[in-house]
Amino acid sequence: MKNFKKLKIWEKGIEIVKEVYRIASFLPDKEKYGLYSQLTRAAISIPSNIAEGSSRRSEKDYYRFLEIALGSSFEVETQTIIIETLNYAAKDELSNLFKMLDEEQMMIYGFMNKLEAKS
Repeated sequence: MKNFKKLKIWEKGIEIVKEVYRIASFLPDKEKYGLYSQLTRAAISIPSNIAEGSSRRSEKDYYRFLEIALGSSFEVETQTIIIETLNYAAKDELSNLFKMLDEEQMMIYGFMNKLEAKS
């Protein structure tokens, strides 16, 4: 078992969760059970799947959980674009999250390539 709390991709995932909750606070009450819920669940899924994957014995299983975390990051990115499109938050309020998501996606890809090379 690996210590997921020492992984930069997990730490970045936690930072994304914090930023998502900050941005989600801009959403109108009518989005409480829609976009708010979907966005926060997808964000939480990023570090959660990184952590869960670290408990797996095989690199193949770990890789699969990283794929899920990566997919969740794209889900958060899409939902953030929707927030911008619906004018729930200004582009400058979202720029930090977009940057964090880009960094996280590159880091996850890099880690997946490292695991793949081991196999």
